[in-house]
Amino acid sequence: MADEFGLDLVEIAPDAVPPVCKIMDFGKYKYEIAQKAREARQNQTHIIVKEVRMRPKIEAHDYETKRNHIEKFLRGGDKVKITMQFRGREQTRPELGYKLLQRLAEDIKEFGFIEFAPKQEGRNMTMVLGPTKRKTEAVAEQKAARKAKAEAAQVPEAE
Repeated sequence: MADEFGLDLVEIAPDAVPPVCKIMDFGKYKYEIAQKAREARQNQTHIIVKEVRMRPKIEAHDYETKRNHIEKFLRGGDKVKITMQFRGREQTRPELGYKLLQRLAEDIKEFGFIEFAPKQEGRNMTMVLGPTKRKTEAVAEQKAARKAKAEAAQVPEAE
C-alpha cells in the first residue's frame, strides 16, 4: 500500500504484538522534527557571565562608570563577575577591596544580588552578582521598548 501512495512504511512499535507500522513520508517527518528542535533552540536563553575588573584605589568617576556598566549588564539579565586586582602593597590591605565590593553590591541591589560573596584568590578578590530579573524577561522588555520606539518614529506628527 505504501508503494502505491509513494510513501514509506515506518515501524512505530516493533515490540508490540503484532508490530505497529504507519504509512508516512519519512523524509517530511524527519524535517518537521528538525524544525521543532531548531525552534526550541532559538527560544533558549544563554546566560553570559560578564567580567568587570577594578583596583582598590579607584577614582569616584571611574567607579561610577564601572557601576553603570554593571547595572546595564544586570538589566540585560546577565551575571557579572567583579574582579578586584591587588598589586604590590595593596595586597597587605584586602579589606579595602572587600569594602569597595560591598559598597558596589549595596549600590546596585535593586538590579542584582550577591550570588557568590567576595573571595580572595591570590592577588585577586572575586564576587559574582546575579540579576534580579530573568534573562527572558529582560530580553522581552528590551524588544518591547525597541518596538515602541520604532512605532513612535514612524508615526508622523499631526499639524
